[in-house]
Amino acid sequence: MEMITFGIFLAVLLLSILLKVSILYALLFGYIIFFIYGLLKKHSIYEMIQMSLVGIKTIKNILLVFLLIGIITAVWRGAGTIPMIIYSTSKLIMPSAFILIVFLLNCLVSVLIGTSFGTAATIGVICMIVGNIMGQNPIFVGGAILSGIYFGDRCSPMSTSALLVSTLTKTDIFQNIKQMIRTSIIPFTVTCVVYLLLGIAGQGDFPSLDILQLFTANFALNWITFLPAALVILLSFFKINVKKIMIISILAASIICVFVQQMDILELLQMMVIGYRAKDPQLAAMMDGGGILSMVRVSAIVCISSSYSGIFDRTGLLNKFKKQLALLASRLTPFGSTLVTSILTGMIACNQTLTIMLTHQLCKEIIEDENELAVALENTAVVVAPLIPWSIASAVPIATISAPTSCILAACYLHLLPIVNLLRAKKIGEK
Repeated sequence: MEMITFGIFLAVLLLSILLKVSILYALLFGYIIFFIYGLLKKHSIYEMIQMSLVGIKTIKNILLVFLLIGIITAVWRGAGTIPMIIYSTSKLIMPSAFILIVFLLNCLVSVLIGTSFGTAATIGVICMIVGNIMGQNPIFVGGAILSGIYFGDRCSPMSTSALLVSTLTKTDIFQNIKQMIRTSIIPFTVTCVVYLLLGIAGQGDFPSLDILQLFTANFALNWITFLPAALVILLSFFKINVKKIMIISILAASIICVFVQQMDILELLQMMVIGYRAKDPQLAAMMDGGGILSMVRVSAIVCISSSYSGIFDRTGLLNKFKKQLALLASRLTPFGSTLVTSILTGMIACNQTLTIMLTHQLCKEIIEDENELAVALENTAVVVAPLIPWSIASAVPIATISAPTSCILAACYLHLLPIVNLLRAKKIGEK
């Protein structure tokens, strides 16, 4: 019955992809299928609802962070924080090192704001536009952006995926980040070398400065507009709660919006809800976005997919798969088993959140040390989801920056991170 249930879900999922129907509907249908499975297993409707709520309660803090992300990505735009970051770092652009710079810029912004989607919608869009102007290969530029936006999504104290992993494993997020940095040194270094070589081998011209002049014409750019981003970095060193950091940054950006960018209170509140909307059409094409409403669809997908977790756990739907994973772990090492699991769950889940939750659920008995499990999830599930073309973890950023889907192949960091750590795990296992 388990195989039939998953088979129906996968068929509907594939159909939605082929017909280009929103993944949200496929996930909703999946919830109905799994709900019926639970009823056939003699669970009552009340019990099934309770199971669903257990999964949703697990990510209640994540939903609050989504709300704050929506606000912060809007007020950072309005305050001139993101334009100032882009304006300052864009001066470093060199054609031969452009691909590398794109990767590093997206790494920087993703660490600052902790969201892959937000990074793609800001610096990612700018990088792709500048790359097109310079005549750079969009596959390489798109791959560098995809690698960069998930660099911070994985290890930023602002990241909801890092917060989810720490919540599931009951570990300290800052301790996890230390381990993530340690295990990413080699993949990060090799990625930088690869992107530098691609830039040198490619061709491109210096970009026009018209884009940068748009920022200076529409924003009052000075050192104070850096403050919201600087606060995030500074407060992170003191291990302050992520939500508190975001709230403080939002308050600072809001003050800058009013007193530096001359925005009235009503306009500020409206921006927090519907997002930043520029009056200049050219600027709007690059900068519009953010706001609470921008996170509604993502929140709905996360709620539905997280409800699966409680159902899978209480109905025993995944028990047969756990036995196979235990056998796999003895052959591939626990990390290898976690990697394979994340690939399979990522193909089923179609989003990063459920991929993390299912991989944790299936592998928590294989890797009993919670700190080790947390890092294993960060080095597998978090970065594997964006490599699956039909997952919203890759589809949304790629669509946002208007890059070809094949740029997934050029997302070197996302490929190297699990591979390098798998080789390390095998080496340790042989000793």
